[in-house]
Amino acid sequence: DAWFPSRHRPPKVSWAHAEKGAGYAWQSECDHARWALLRRTYSKRQLLERMTEFWLNHLHVYGHTDLAWMWRTGYDQVIRKHALGKFDAMLKAAIPHPTMVLYLDADMSQAGEINENLGRELLELHTVGREAGYTEAMVQDSARILTGYYVDRFKSWKYSYIESRHATGSVRVLGFSHQNSDPDGRPMLMEYLDYLAHHPATAQRIARKLAARFVSDDPSQTLVDHLADVFQQTGTDITATLRALIEHPEFKNSAGKKVKTPSEDVVSTLRAYGVKLKRPHRDADASNSIFYVCRLVGQVPFGWGPPNGFPDTANVWTSPGRMMGSYHVHYSLAGGWWPNTGVEYRRHASWLPQKRIRFDQFVDHLCRVLHGRGATPLVLGAACIATDMTPGTLLTASHYMIQSRLPKLLGILLDTPQFLTR
Repeated sequence: DAWFPSRHRPPKVSWAHAEKGAGYAWQSECDHARWALLRRTYSKRQLLERMTEFWLNHLHVYGHTDLAWMWRTGYDQVIRKHALGKFDAMLKAAIPHPTMVLYLDADMSQAGEINENLGRELLELHTVGREAGYTEAMVQDSARILTGYYVDRFKSWKYSYIESRHATGSVRVLGFSHQNSDPDGRPMLMEYLDYLAHHPATAQRIARKLAARFVSDDPSQTLVDHLADVFQQTGTDITATLRALIEHPEFKNSAGKKVKTPSEDVVSTLRAYGVKLKRPHRDADASNSIFYVCRLVGQVPFGWGPPNGFPDTANVWTSPGRMMGSYHVHYSLAGGWWPNTGVEYRRHASWLPQKRIRFDQFVDHLCRVLHGRGATPLVLGAACIATDMTPGTLLTASHYMIQSRLPKLLGILLDTPQFLTR
């Protein structure tokens, strides 16, 4: 955390910095994305990181949203806290958080002047989805339930609940109804969020997104129904639902069915190559440059503008531009050419498992290290073409294959479907 100190400054201090120098907000937002990338790369609790990323995408807040960036660290901490806990608790903590409130302008909503943004996205994206059949009147009631939260913009930046701003009067959203006569609408909001979290349509929506994330772009309805049942029966328990997913036959047969997103590709490339990023001291240092590496392949953390979060299907992430970006990153990181400051790369000779080895055996060894499986004849053939080697070429640490052509070999092995799929 000390690498990116802007993440921990209180809103009023952050705004003072932003007023002094143009670009501070952008830098702070980029630093938060860098921090997230480093966590995803080096954390030993990979399931927690994967689920934190999943929920931050489900309860998405665009990283470069005006003003919301000042509370971003706290918002992510809320999601991380509940990422393997209960969805109902996560929802009740995330929706009234100042980051979400500012992102969807709910602090501008008040009695007599309703802003529908958060009330609508809460239904459409965060919980039941359009299939639940809510009406426009219900969207308005959803927004009214959320009124009262306020941020003193451009002054004290105090976040508070002001009863006089809450829109009272009876409300009805799907099967939820309330007289809403109390000026303090926060207890009612918690009831409402709890109702939405436990709604069958929410269970279906969450189950499908989890299955699409970890199994395939088009999971079976049987799997979705099973996960939705577990989600509801366990009171929105995320860990129990994940366990049911992992134990399902479709998960066990899912290897190679999901294309890695661009940022997943960058993270897994850093891990596969054993790249060690150091604390940044200059803009060009690797821990800063990694943001631009991700931008090269087409996806930086929290960089999706609309509130629906990044898509999670192969057709979005298999464009020629994305693939060429990935190929460039694989090759550049293999050679240690960019980033080239504030970073430590493996020595070329360290990839050799023994002093002398045939090229085909070396390729098979690298595939087991990088892909988790041996080399196929197709991959070996591509490796021979890329490096101008023959299967029987005998390699040592001084061989020009290791000294100068290793980046080509490593790059071509990461350019394969074996690496670019999960």
